[in-house]
Amino acid sequence: MPELVEQIEVDAPPERVWALLTDWERQGDWMLATDVRTVGDPAQRLHGRLAARTGLPLPGGRRLGVLDTMIITRWEPPTLVEVQHTGRIVRGPGTFEVRPRHGGATVVCIETWYLPYGYLGVVGWFLSRPLVVWGLRRSLQRLAELAERG
Repeated sequence: MPELVEQIEVDAPPERVWALLTDWERQGDWMLATDVRTVGDPAQRLHGRLAARTGLPLPGGRRLGVLDTMIITRWEPPTLVEVQHTGRIVRGPGTFEVRPRHGGATVVCIETWYLPYGYLGVVGWFLSRPLVVWGLRRSLQRLAELAERG
């Protein structure tokens, strides 16, 4: 059960960071190669459902990649949101925490994955981990840049 923990310092007010982080439909502005949409009532927070597709862009605005379905399991604005990834490939809890600090905020992202397909999943994780870590770090940098620009 691999776990990734990444964090970044953001020179922007925590409320702005939170608003950007939880604007699900805009998450593709900073999350690399990902489009997110709400499923059902977009105003719903706790127990709200999300669907993200991560992968290569195709003509017509679609993506060839992995579908990541989620349910919001904790909602504590403006500091904490936790989702349960419920897809066939991406499964397990994911957390975003916004910690206020002098002059800005610290964003902490924790992802824990339950690997599918037995040993094949373990090998797949071993091979893909460097790219996943790089992508998560770069995505958090993009989040910080957007929040700092206002």
